[in-house]
Amino acid sequence: MKRNYFLLLVIVSIFCGLSCQNKNKEQQAEQTVLNTQQPTDTTKTTPIYARLSKYVQVKLAADLNTLTAKEKQMLPLLIDAAKIMDDIFWYEAYGNRDSLLNAIQDGATRKFVEINYGPWDRLENNEPFIPGVKSKPETANFYPQNMTKAEFEKANIKDKKSQYTLLRRDAKGKLITVPYHVQFKAQVEKAADLLKQAATLAEDAGLKKYLALRAEALLTDKYQPSDLAWMDMKTNNIDFVIGPIEVYEDKLYNYKAAHEAYLLVKDQAWSQRLAKYAALLPELQKGLPVSAPYKKETPGTDSDLNAYDVIYYAGDCNAGSKTIAINLPNDEEVQLKKGTRRLQLKNAMRAKFDKIMVPVANTLIAADQRQFITFDAFFATTMFHEVAHGLGIKNTINKKGTVRDALKEQGSALEEGKADILGLYMITQLHKKGQIEGDLKNFYTTFLAGIFRSVRFGAASAHGQANMVRFNFFAQNGAFVRDAATGTYRVDFAKMEQAMNKLSETILTLQGNGDYTGVKQLLTKQGKISPELQSDLARLTKAEIPVDVVFEQGKAVLGLP
Repeated sequence: MKRNYFLLLVIVSIFCGLSCQNKNKEQQAEQTVLNTQQPTDTTKTTPIYARLSKYVQVKLAADLNTLTAKEKQMLPLLIDAAKIMDDIFWYEAYGNRDSLLNAIQDGATRKFVEINYGPWDRLENNEPFIPGVKSKPETANFYPQNMTKAEFEKANIKDKKSQYTLLRRDAKGKLITVPYHVQFKAQVEKAADLLKQAATLAEDAGLKKYLALRAEALLTDKYQPSDLAWMDMKTNNIDFVIGPIEVYEDKLYNYKAAHEAYLLVKDQAWSQRLAKYAALLPELQKGLPVSAPYKKETPGTDSDLNAYDVIYYAGDCNAGSKTIAINLPNDEEVQLKKGTRRLQLKNAMRAKFDKIMVPVANTLIAADQRQFITFDAFFATTMFHEVAHGLGIKNTINKKGTVRDALKEQGSALEEGKADILGLYMITQLHKKGQIEGDLKNFYTTFLAGIFRSVRFGAASAHGQANMVRFNFFAQNGAFVRDAATGTYRVDFAKMEQAMNKLSETILTLQGNGDYTGVKQLLTKQGKISPELQSDLARLTKAEIPVDVVFEQGKAVLGLP
């Protein structure tokens, strides 16, 4: 009862804004937390209360004392640019945001719509939570909702598979493409101007060049020059990821990239700890547990690892479950030439570990193995997931083109599954070589607990499907056992390593072969939540353990003008 009362207070604090009407409107707009009607005492019994209680509020702040005066002046400009990405993503994910929000009178429902960027619950397989709303279309708003795959395949139009075009119909109903920089002309011009202003303040030469090129990319949809410049940045204290990047929102083909932004401040001390690992990628590639043709490519060695505190999320990365690590760019040509950069979002990661991971482990991991749940292991498994995206191959071995093109909409889920399992493989190999300290049991047990944490995001997303494939594969291969008496899970460390190698081989082979049918069968068969697991996850809900975080963020939180 005490816990329920506390949670009600949290919800009230999120939604109560009647005393805040005299606040500056700009500060109100930049806050993640909405100022809406105060819930009544019956709020906690309503369905929307149950949905909202899956999120715990976290203030997104960082120590800015390491930044120079000019770097601090850049932050408000970059936050304003990020908010423009928020507006664009709303259009891509749903359509007319204002018409939806203006039709909602209840403050709690309005808040939940904002968390999800639409009327579909992203933590519940995108089920609609507003009466009368239909299922979320696989097209999102990238394609006409009445367009079929057959129609798309037959259409002979320019750049239809481009990540940076929308499909629309002309006056005669014929499919046409509209480039992003045309569709969003007013928004990207404003964002580009803000980036150019920030570039004039940048003291780091690499950051200055990147911001200028990224501004140009927003205006032209030509992102590779700015991606290459981003890869060359080494000494920057501020980082800013902005533009159309990930393709998860396009459930039809995984072709179209959605807009987002992250504003980051580098943690120099933690970054120094991570610097050595990227150089080991070629050696780890050679040792992958798969036959030679599937590991013939050489990963880029210019990759780097860094730790950051994130101070602003916008758009795709802020929708539903929040990203805690970044592996970019996605351009295969840049990856082969330069590798990727892996950015670990330490403050967001710590918040999820403390508020979600530990309570989950205390409920579902065997009591004598809970000692192996550590933040360092959680940080490492998350980090090496991102590093592992650079392993394997980007082009099929049988002339089917790139892995991404061959696997189409199935590709993202398999790629996330690859990164998950090869991340654990990397940890195992580096531990054997003495490159990683700590008990290997910490990493394996924390990895299993991490599946329980992330599978609660649902199986609708690419990450969700990857979680379930891994969980079910491990279960079938004895990597862990469930104690029916206690409802807790115990890792079998020897079998975990065997299952890890077996699943790694399976995924790498499917990718290398461009086996669309095989991938679809794997995801269909293994990508589901069993009734037993669903029952265990329901215990986490009953214990009121949150599923994810929602951020209080913006200039006011950071103490910026």
